[in-house]
Amino acid sequence: MKIGIWQRIGAPGDKQANLAALAQNARAASAAGAKLLLCPECYLAGYNVADDIKALAEPVDGPAARQISEIARRENIAIVYGYAEHDLKSNDIFNAVQAIGPGGAALGHYRKTHLFGAFEHAIYKPGNGFSEPFMLNGWKIGMLICYDVEFPEAVRSVALSGAELILIPTALTKEYSAVPEYIVPARAVENQVFIAYCNHAGMENNMNFLGLSRLAGPDGKIDKVTEDGDTLLIAQISHERLQACAQIYPYRQDRRRELYGRLV
Repeated sequence: MKIGIWQRIGAPGDKQANLAALAQNARAASAAGAKLLLCPECYLAGYNVADDIKALAEPVDGPAARQISEIARRENIAIVYGYAEHDLKSNDIFNAVQAIGPGGAALGHYRKTHLFGAFEHAIYKPGNGFSEPFMLNGWKIGMLICYDVEFPEAVRSVALSGAELILIPTALTKEYSAVPEYIVPARAVENQVFIAYCNHAGMENNMNFLGLSRLAGPDGKIDKVTEDGDTLLIAQISHERLQACAQIYPYRQDRRRELYGRLV
């Protein structure tokens, strides 16, 4: 299956501009044969928009979700996007990611469980669990967000739930280059999964993002890498590659679960 990883220089606070750009890139990704398009963390309204977060946040089925559903249906592609979610019942705001299928229906939803720094803790509530993988084109697909990937227990939990591909929208700045360069490939190998890691790029309200979006395979090889800039990456995943790598790296079958109780 081909997937699109869309590294984006966004328009902070301008949801309609970001939706218009999403429509163009969904069309381009679909034309290239991709069945799924991954956007960065908090793509919908921008990441560094703390002062306006309450006005910019939307419920899971809000106006933007309906517009993205129409884009997905029109372009026949699944779209996975980060956004600030307003929970109407609790009135809390979450850093969330939602997957909309090519038919326009919601496939999956996840709230970031590991919030990063005082900035995120001041505006978001943390999610309280990992979501089950959703199915698309014969693939079991899990979701995490940014800082989550830096915790091996989080990625292992999603992998053990059956995920073969883990999608990670992120908003990573330049001082954290070790994460995409070393941690993401290691997580893919140790869990025997594909990991799609999609970052912002360029400046957003004085925050300088790293770029370096990529697809890491279960053999640790990076299929696609980009530096700064607005770029649509098209990469391919296969079950054959997963199966071949599992023979080389048999971590799943060699795990000794009885030893790991202290981790939980």
